[in-house]
Amino acid sequence: MTTYDRRDLGLLLLRLGTGGVLAAHGAQKLFGWFGGHGIEGTGQFMESVGYSPGRASATAAGLAEAGGGTLLALGLATPAAGAAAAGAMGGAATVHAPNGFFNQGGGYEYAATLGLAATGLAISGPGRLSLDHAIGHVFDRGWMVPVALAGTAAVTAVVVGARNRRLQEKEKEEQAGLFDEQEALFGE
Repeated sequence: MTTYDRRDLGLLLLRLGTGGVLAAHGAQKLFGWFGGHGIEGTGQFMESVGYSPGRASATAAGLAEAGGGTLLALGLATPAAGAAAAGAMGGAATVHAPNGFFNQGGGYEYAATLGLAATGLAISGPGRLSLDHAIGHVFDRGWMVPVALAGTAAVTAVVVGARNRRLQEKEKEEQAGLFDEQEALFGE
């Protein structure tokens, strides 16, 4: 007879809560559910904040959130699920970072909290009340944790770096345009 302890129950609740929130956010992006804007609207937003192409960025973020969140809630492929969700939240935190930490001011607090919870679950594992446990941890091996987290960190760094370069180029173009306008006004 298997007895579950409070750690198993705590991990279940954390997985259900974190995974459920992430899955809902992903569904907003992918399908427009729960007041979301779907791929088209989310793609336009992604483009406006420097993630280009916007539609592909919206799809990737939506899949990482919906897929990673669903798998976390189920406790299946926990290292990959947690890493994917953490990567998506890393990208979201980058967008909100200029607004400071706290969510009430548009900061990155919420994205960071979800990302850290997903990372913690990837590292700790899903507990015994999970599909991973039920199928013998086939998709939850110890070596998978650093591989999933390192792979996601590398991809996230590339994507965020490309976004930052695009925003810097855009800012330079806008400044050059202002300089040209001033030059035309003052006849230099």
